[in-house]
Amino acid sequence: MRTKRALVVSAVSVAAIGLAAPTAAAWTDPKNITASPSVIARGGQLTVSVDGTSCSLPGSTVSSPAFPTTKLKAMPGGSRAQATVRVNGNANPGSYDITARCGEGRTLTKPAAFTVIRGGVQGGLGGSSSTGATPTDMAIGGGLVAAAAVGGGVFLIRRRTTRTTRAA
Repeated sequence: MRTKRALVVSAVSVAAIGLAAPTAAAWTDPKNITASPSVIARGGQLTVSVDGTSCSLPGSTVSSPAFPTTKLKAMPGGSRAQATVRVNGNANPGSYDITARCGEGRTLTKPAAFTVIRGGVQGGLGGSSSTGATPTDMAIGGGLVAAAAVGGGVFLIRRRTTRTTRAA
């Protein structure tokens, strides 16, 4: 009798654990949020990816204070969804969170998912800028060109005067 009771208790325990495992796995969905690039200038385009099958369901969105709420699109395979967003042109520089709201009422927030900077992204030597030169940059550049032209002119006139005095 004891053996039967032990077998019944074991069977019930295994069944309870087996039935709870899919539910526990569902609690981890969505799993991860990634933003590419991780550093972006205001007005730039950002690709947000969310891992999890519930985010492939219709009505799933991503949002952040730096960009408007955008619908996620399911990627092939069904375990990842993606959205392309444009960062607000007036976003303040700094780090921003991204929140994914997926089907079945599931949400996930990734703190400091990306960073907004003022001007262009630092690309090393010869880095690019999406905003172009500012009026201050133009004034400084123009001043340097003018100074070089005046300095070159003075150098040439001084050399010419020195040659003339020696020949006489």
